[in-house]
Amino acid sequence: MDWKRVCTLDEIPVLGSRVVRGTKHGDIAIFRTSDDEVFALHDKCPHKGGPLSQGIVHGKTVTCPLHSWKIGLDSGEAVAPDVGCTRPFAAKLEDGVVWLNA
Repeated sequence: MDWKRVCTLDEIPVLGSRVVRGTKHGDIAIFRTSDDEVFALHDKCPHKGGPLSQGIVHGKTVTCPLHSWKIGLDSGEAVAPDVGCTRPFAAKLEDGVVWLNA
């Protein structure tokens, strides 16, 4: 795996996100949960391409700001009854530093 340092955990708000721009996969949103877990998803909702980084994080889900689709942070899958998926990426937290493999 090709891990790249993104930022420190403190640079991502609790229940918020940070965007890594200009990757070969497009913009990637890094999310932080209330338990300080980190997840990475392509920053586009599978419904109409809304910026998931501007959504609301709750549990291990983010709600798209455009049409309220709920997307699983660990899988990128839309929560039923909606159907679709955005690409997940590997992210990890080590010693307070967030790493991304994309």
